[in-house]
Amino acid sequence: MTSLWDNEEASKFKSDLDLRVYTSRLLGRDASLVLHGGGNTSVKSTATNLFGDVEDILYVKGSGWDLATIEAEGFAPVKMDMLLKMAELKELSDTDMVKYQRLAMTNPSAPNPSVEAILHAIIPFKFVDHTHTDAVVTITNTQGGEDKIKELYGESVLVIPYIMPGFVLAKLIYDMTRDVDWSKLEGMVLMNHGLFTFSDDAKKSYEKTIELVDRAERYLEAKGATLNVEKSDVSLELLTLAKIRKEVSNLKGKATISILNESDLALHFSRQNVEKIGLQGPLTPDHVIRTKRVPAILYDDFRADLAEYIKEYKEYFEANKTTETLLNPAPNFAILKGGGALSFGANAKEANIIKDINDHTFEAILKAEKLGGYKALSAQHIFEVEYWSLEQAKLKVGGKLPEFSGKVAVVTGAASGIGLAIAKMLNSRGAAIMALDINPEVEKIFAKSDAIGVKCDLTCSNDIQNAIERAVKSFGGIDIVVSNAGIFTPSENLDSLSDENWQRSMDINLTSHQKLIKYTAPFLKLGVDATVIMVASKNFPAPGKGAAAYSVAKAGQTQLARIAALELGEFGVRVNTLHPHAVFDTAIWTEEVLANRAKAYNMSVEEYKTNNVLKTEIRSDDVAELVCAMAGRAFAKTTGSQVAIDGGSDRII
Repeated sequence: MTSLWDNEEASKFKSDLDLRVYTSRLLGRDASLVLHGGGNTSVKSTATNLFGDVEDILYVKGSGWDLATIEAEGFAPVKMDMLLKMAELKELSDTDMVKYQRLAMTNPSAPNPSVEAILHAIIPFKFVDHTHTDAVVTITNTQGGEDKIKELYGESVLVIPYIMPGFVLAKLIYDMTRDVDWSKLEGMVLMNHGLFTFSDDAKKSYEKTIELVDRAERYLEAKGATLNVEKSDVSLELLTLAKIRKEVSNLKGKATISILNESDLALHFSRQNVEKIGLQGPLTPDHVIRTKRVPAILYDDFRADLAEYIKEYKEYFEANKTTETLLNPAPNFAILKGGGALSFGANAKEANIIKDINDHTFEAILKAEKLGGYKALSAQHIFEVEYWSLEQAKLKVGGKLPEFSGKVAVVTGAASGIGLAIAKMLNSRGAAIMALDINPEVEKIFAKSDAIGVKCDLTCSNDIQNAIERAVKSFGGIDIVVSNAGIFTPSENLDSLSDENWQRSMDINLTSHQKLIKYTAPFLKLGVDATVIMVASKNFPAPGKGAAAYSVAKAGQTQLARIAALELGEFGVRVNTLHPHAVFDTAIWTEEVLANRAKAYNMSVEEYKTNNVLKTEIRSDDVAELVCAMAGRAFAKTTGSQVAIDGGSDRII
């Protein structure tokens, strides 16, 4: 481990809380210390209240904030005297703890304080850092882990046996440390949980974490608990991945993103005795909320394997429940025996978080095996955290998911105009997006975990197949295909129409759509409420002179969609077409072109843009709204339809 402290950077942070933000972010930068909201930090300071009184305040990380990106408002200000009095209580339920911690806050709009706020309060130092460091937790999750920690740190670290987070943990440490000389301690190790360090100086507290973790990493290395993972390849059947994702979606009762982890580490782990080392439990109980206690292990008959997982999860619930409500029993991740791992989430962010946790857990388990054997907490201990009353309460108030959460959409022509608007709108409403365009700028426009841009020549079968492979590995399958890419060839009458422009229009405006359906159809058949939406043109029902190459291709595209509706209907795949016209906020409609066209019709630009029955302008977002309607519940029982979006064309009407 290396300290990331920078004196020049740190000098910009003056107040106690500013320094707390700075060192919290330093911890959050290293995924081996904290992952996705894990860990918490605090600083003890003072504040003057409304009446002019100076109060001792604990600023502690608030619920829902991530140390990597935390801001000052991410720390909950809690009165120290109230927290210290709570520590003296003999008993306190978790729900009452949360309630009274909130009552003790000086800012009612701040987030809920960490459930470990009382513990932070009783540690008699200004700065307190708590991490779930991989190296330390790896050592604690081995046979004889406590003895190994004592061998590593001696008497300089207080070792706390595992107990549930919250009041009971704070109370245990409060009782254990009444006669402890804190000045002789470098930190605390919570078995199977994490590490605490502390100091009256922000830098010293942070760097004590780095030092103790560094010693743990060196200890692992000295004991031979290192990894030597060779590069390896595996060939997985894409349709199998889509079938697994479909089955898991069915079990969860909603569309689910499935991300393939085929890293060298994941492949190596999946080839070990995962039936033994992979089914003991998570690295730290905090992870169970994301991952569940254990994965499903999938062999050739994955449906039977998933059914067995459901059965065993329900048995685990029945064996440990008191008054809890059964969570959905479907797995949150799976080990593909010999083929890597899959993580399942309501969206790409959630699935990626699980993937990250898995990567750290795989490495820790493999190292722990070399240190005497991986040994996680008991199923009962894990159950207590998975079904913690505070987590159950979160489930009851969970917000409604966006309409397309868990759905996977492929959108073509997505670098500009209508395609760009469609891709962005579907993404904003929850869908994971694979955005395709021949323009390489698409890769810069869409560069998020849930929206990936791919340069793709849609007239090239290999390009399309490669893009589909990436979609399936990145998200699990395909549910929505928006076939939008197209060009408008130069205006030429039939007697002067060039072979080149005719063929170019056919290739892009017709054949590329046929290729896209050909290669996506097998995955759409395995999709969730799958649909194809063809973006055609008003030139199909109302062609114009000089537009033969474009109009004929669009007519063919429309006919292609009708045939696709007939062929894919038995698989539950809907295929509908929309015909936009005069969408002026696209690249082809420059100010110069608009002015020239308006002049040709003896109109102002505004009159030309609203030259339809409704006297309204059609924009890319309007087309995107219709696409979202077609992809959603409004068109759930409609296929083979054609809808114009043109403000009303008298030629069509």
